[in-house]
Formats: sequence, structure tokens, C-alpha cells
Amino acid sequence: MKGMADRRRSALPAVAALLASALLTGCGAATATQQVPGGDAGRGATSIQSAGCGTCHMISGIAGANGEVGPSLSGIANREYIAGRLRNTPDNLIYWLRFPQRVDPGVDMPDMGLSQADARDIAQYLYTLR
Repeated sequence: MKGMADRRRSALPAVAALLASALLTGCGAATATQQVPGGDAGRGATSIQSAGCGTCHMISGIAGANGEVGPSLSGIANREYIAGRLRNTPDNLIYWLRFPQRVDPGVDMPDMGLSQADARDIAQYLYTLR
């Protein structure tokens, strides 16, 4: 019995460290800026303005992007899911940006006709929002 109690006590620091790590990293959320191959955050900011994303969304760092129709995109880099359906990965974010109606038919976000390059750049910008 004493041996079992000792093993439990010796495991406590490891369990505590694991729990602290999970809390600090947001239970699986990305901690470093995601990299979108070929994406450029500067071009993404320009594309966000050109596409009018700020009409519906609050987007940090984008002048006039104070829309309240869609969700705020602040902290999107830390979210585990996109639109509550897709894991937050660069490929999924690009797909969502280009084809939200394919992901969730009838969702308020319309297909905006974004090119692959524009969606890649916008995704890279969004991943700077923590």
C-alpha cells in the first residue's frame, strides 16, 4: 500500500506540469503564428480591405473593419475551429475563405470570389490575430 501511495505522489508533479501546459497553450490551440505557404500578411490586409470583410467583421489592424454582422476575428489564430466545423489549419482556413457556402450551405458569409492567392494572404494575416 505504501508503494502505491509513493508512486501516486511521484506522479503528481508530472500531472501538474501537463495540466499547466494545457492551460497555457489553450488546450491544443496554436501558440506560434501559423505559417501559410506562399501567404503574405501585408497583402492579406490589403485583400481584406478590398474584399470588404470589415463590413461584417471586426478585424484588428484593419481600418474601418468594425462590422457586427459576423463574429469578431480577433483571436482567430487561437481558435481550434473555423465556423464551428473545420479544424483551424491553413488549408481549412483558405478553403473556408473561398467557399463558405460549400462548408455550411446557407451560412450568412457569402462566397466572395476570392482567388487562391488572396485567400492564402488573408489567412496569413488572420493568423497574426491572437
